[in-house]
Amino acid sequence: MLSDRPRAVLSDLAAALAAALLVLTAAVVGYVIEHRDGTLFVSAAPLLGRWGPHAGPGTAAAVAVAVAVVAYGPLLAARLPWHKLLAAVWGTTTVWTFSLALIDGWERGVARRLTTRYEYLQVISPVDRFHDIPAALRDFTHHILLHSPDHWPAHIAGHPPAATLTFVLLDRVGLGGGAWAGVWCITVGATAGVAVLVTVRALAGEALARRAAPFLALAPAAVWMGTSADGYFAAVAAWALALLALAVTGRRPRTAGLASGLLLGLTAYLSYGLTLIAVIAGAVLLLGRRSRLRPLPYVLAGLTVVPLVFTLLGFNWWEAYRLLVTRYYEGAGGIRPYGYWVWANLACTALITGPATAAGLRRAGAAALRIGAGLVPRGRTAREHRPGTGRERLPGTAPGAEPVSGVAGTGVRPALRPAPGTAPRLAVLVIGALSALLVADLSGMSKAETERIWLPFALWMLAAGAFLPRPRAWLVAQAASALLLNHLLLTGW
Repeated sequence: MLSDRPRAVLSDLAAALAAALLVLTAAVVGYVIEHRDGTLFVSAAPLLGRWGPHAGPGTAAAVAVAVAVVAYGPLLAARLPWHKLLAAVWGTTTVWTFSLALIDGWERGVARRLTTRYEYLQVISPVDRFHDIPAALRDFTHHILLHSPDHWPAHIAGHPPAATLTFVLLDRVGLGGGAWAGVWCITVGATAGVAVLVTVRALAGEALARRAAPFLALAPAAVWMGTSADGYFAAVAAWALALLALAVTGRRPRTAGLASGLLLGLTAYLSYGLTLIAVIAGAVLLLGRRSRLRPLPYVLAGLTVVPLVFTLLGFNWWEAYRLLVTRYYEGAGGIRPYGYWVWANLACTALITGPATAAGLRRAGAAALRIGAGLVPRGRTAREHRPGTGRERLPGTAPGAEPVSGVAGTGVRPALRPAPGTAPRLAVLVIGALSALLVADLSGMSKAETERIWLPFALWMLAAGAFLPRPRAWLVAQAASALLLNHLLLTGW
């Protein structure tokens, strides 16, 4: 799957070019529709935002991060001890996201993003409508529809109350205001890539996880992860799946399974659309060990906790979702043309995942076609441990071979090649994320603004970069697309 033969490379370039043509077509057609009919409600179709070339205090830092990751990312990803690699990915992602946000300046890029009339902080200041949290939850559904008294702002109405409660509780502990809310979303959202790596390592082996690391650290999606609450949602969902992957591969199945269930329950109360994470969870379960069903009772037990608490406090999830669908069609969602957005949304996805992901998805599809006996594991995961040592080896390595945990006791890892059979496993995970995204697309409940709404699905697709040879060239393309977007466009989120 890492072949750099000319034919394979040309196919990769063709996939990236096809993604670019999709974006160009969506921009041209969107411009015509918006200026003719005014039904898209976006000024820079297919993205929400407006064109405005600019630079800011984050420009130099963003360029420096991009250069550093391109120059040293693949090498460090291969050599750093695993725990240090995870810390490096989180740190790099945090700095990258902050830098991109600060291209718009501190106020516009961070401090004011979550204080606009559509956002969560509107119900905290100047009037705290959640001063009595149980009463607010009991009354929540009465303010969803546009014609209801004191209807909620768009994002509060469009999400279950755990999303708003996050910022209410931050305010309660002294971290109130847009700046703290923005910092929270960036620092927590930046852990999502770490969770993806933990999952890939557990299910498809450490070699592919290491190869994916630079692509997750330098994601174009960071343009919208910065101070978007959906970045925070993406991290919660990613950790739910990471814990599930650890549980079904035998790592503390009870504890990890229970914790996964708790977070899976929370995701459903952060965003209605995150129920589609179940599609990716199904892929994780499929890739587990033969004993993968053993943690399920603990997962299900954890899964009931958050819904039970909110239900006892008076919030009815199903009623709220029914009212949300009505409100969606009361507003722009009822006017935006499905025939355009059903494919233009995919152009948004191409922008947030970058050209490398388009090429990686092509290779993931090819790997999926080669799935044979390696699809369903026979009692082993892609990452095995030598009994009694705590040191890991790849499948197919002789028991007496040098473990990959170090070279001559230095703690520096050599570059790893994926073990046979691991590429199709990663392909299943990536295609699971793509499938969840396609279901969201066909539902018609995500017409526009998917550059932030689909972050929880798009992040998993970034792992397809692990399939690509010559990663530095693709990382340049990823960084260039993110920098161009952030400098040419004043995004709406």
